[in-house]
Amino acid sequence: MAERVVVTGLGAITPLGHSVVATWDCLLAGRSGIGPITAFDASEIDARIAGEVKDFTPEAVLSPREVKRLDRFCQFGLIAARQAIEDSGVVIDEGISEEVGVIFGSGIGGIITLSEQIEVLRTKGPHRVSPFLIPMYIVDLAAGQIAIATGARGPNFATVSACSTSAHALGEAAEIIRRGDAKVMIAGGSEAPILPIGVAGFAAMKALSTRNDEPQRASRPFDRERDGFIMAEGGGAVVLEAESYARARGARIYAELAGYGATDDAFHITAPSEGGEGAVRSMRIAIRKAGCNLEDVQYVNAHGTSTPANDRLESAALKTVFGDNAGQIPVSSTKSMTGHLLGAAGVVEAIVCVKAIEQGAIPPTINYENPDPECDLDYVPNQARQRRVDVALTNSLGFGGHNASLIFRRF
Repeated sequence: MAERVVVTGLGAITPLGHSVVATWDCLLAGRSGIGPITAFDASEIDARIAGEVKDFTPEAVLSPREVKRLDRFCQFGLIAARQAIEDSGVVIDEGISEEVGVIFGSGIGGIITLSEQIEVLRTKGPHRVSPFLIPMYIVDLAAGQIAIATGARGPNFATVSACSTSAHALGEAAEIIRRGDAKVMIAGGSEAPILPIGVAGFAAMKALSTRNDEPQRASRPFDRERDGFIMAEGGGAVVLEAESYARARGARIYAELAGYGATDDAFHITAPSEGGEGAVRSMRIAIRKAGCNLEDVQYVNAHGTSTPANDRLESAALKTVFGDNAGQIPVSSTKSMTGHLLGAAGVVEAIVCVKAIEQGAIPPTINYENPDPECDLDYVPNQARQRRVDVALTNSLGFGGHNASLIFRRF
């Protein structure tokens, strides 16, 4: 019989704080982490706001060598992973190291380093390009650096599926444990996309909000006046364990990762399929694999990007899956406060589901002021809600039609 997979450790660094506790407290308070871009002069770009990690001094938590040789996305990933490992209490020693793996992804990896080194190439020539460019830029080096730092010698690779990246990382890590290839997995994702080419690229697609004068009110999922998502940076990680191993070492168990569904729309490079058909299948697979009934789901953390198409079609998908009961399920988008962490969004929102189960509280969707007739579910508007949650579902839907759904259950 396949092992049950449990969550024993959480770590995060987000626009709301440098830890899970700080992030969670801000989410329950309905506090936005969005502000004017300070990382560079964005005055010539239509979208000039983002979810930046504030007061980030990598030297305070990383060694000088790590600060010098890790791109910002990798710094976020390593910090979140270390937090999660410490939180779990797992000891990665010689006796277990070969059965500890890392699945850690990013949507666009070390694009800051790449951008800087392209400028070096242009202005100073190829012989001045850093020998660390490639290992700082490529996406899989977050997983590799976490393994080097922790001694985890089991399965190790990166997932790359745009905004579904870290949800896929968690789902695939759980499958590795279920098939017996590891006892412990460190899974998650990180992103550092706030630089001129990153913001300008998404702005050119007309994907970003241009509500520049009201940054904290700009991310407004499911609201009729939504006009695009807000780019954000940060990272998140969870420690997953085989139930038998977690029990044997007396670990505190937050929840069970009970179900995982993954599909593709096979429809369009950026737009969701009509009716959210791919998301429908993804949710149904996750629910089936978790052995849940539809009525068991008590909270949905939506992908909820604050774009016109996503929010309408995700709402339609939820109504298709849950039928007449859809309007009774609290559905919130914490992107209204964090912004969109791209490849790190899935893991941060998975952590929100775990905390909702642990704390008996559901974060709100802030800035929900103007109901949209096509988005007519219970979006937990503007105020957190105290409610017992035994089963939570989170969706991550990425460019390329990638869909990933995760079910977490009280253990």
